[in-house]
Amino acid sequence: MAHPTLLRLAAVVGLFCPAVFFQAAAQETSAGGTNTPDKNSYNLFNPTPDEYMREMSPDRPDKTDSPFTVDAGHFQLEMDFANFTYDAPNSERGNVKTEDYQIAPMNLKVGVFNNTDFQLVLAPYQWERTDDRNAGTVGQKSGFGDITPRVKVNLIGNDGGFFALALIPFVKLPTSQDHLGNGSVEGGLGIPYAFDIPNWDVGFQTTFNCDRNDVGSGYHAEFNNSVSIGHAVIGKLSYHVEFFSSVSTEQNSDWIGTFDTWFMYQANKNLCLDAGVYIGVTQSSDDWHPWVGMTWRY
Repeated sequence: MAHPTLLRLAAVVGLFCPAVFFQAAAQETSAGGTNTPDKNSYNLFNPTPDEYMREMSPDRPDKTDSPFTVDAGHFQLEMDFANFTYDAPNSERGNVKTEDYQIAPMNLKVGVFNNTDFQLVLAPYQWERTDDRNAGTVGQKSGFGDITPRVKVNLIGNDGGFFALALIPFVKLPTSQDHLGNGSVEGGLGIPYAFDIPNWDVGFQTTFNCDRNDVGSGYHAEFNNSVSIGHAVIGKLSYHVEFFSSVSTEQNSDWIGTFDTWFMYQANKNLCLDAGVYIGVTQSSDDWHPWVGMTWRY
């Protein structure tokens, strides 16, 4: 029988998603004062014309999602070509070294309405190596990862205005092979928001998670917060930094903090390349997570 907390989460997400879809179909709330025409008539089967499309605003590569959605009837691929995660042995965490490689982890997006898109986050291939120095054992596992369906609904500022806000409900499905995941359904709600500051890219996010306990049965809440800031360096090249924190309500858990930094190159209006690294700044964080990736829109 499913855990009561999980059932409540599923019920909330199940009730929330249809409601926001109907709201998205009915109207879009945005700041006034722009020359953008009414785009509410566009949908998955009646795509937004190219001349009315927003600037591409991907959720990657930072952990701070964008509050802007993919235009109705258009598709967007956001992916790492490859990434690597390294965590050195730490006596406070069991003296275990971990190394993890992912090939082409991606977020597939489609614009459903003018202010609503559907997303599918997945990892086609992952390889993990664990070296337990205390036990003197080395383990390896590989295969397909978990799948996370998400829905993004912009509430304000999608097509103009100083402030933009969105909601992103999501559910993680335990599809991973070879015990790469924890084998549990998890989910939550992300709340990204941003301010239109000339010559700067400034975004924030708060996320509420319902995750499986690492020890024992049951679930616990986790709260993530992040701030991301970017600025053009030269031409189409920009530099970005981010600070991310995650606090868990599970007993004896430590907070996770990372400092993230990367470069982005806007090759054209539908293609962006990026490369950077997440750097752990707390004992419970992974030490390094470099990546190279891209966003492509059609």
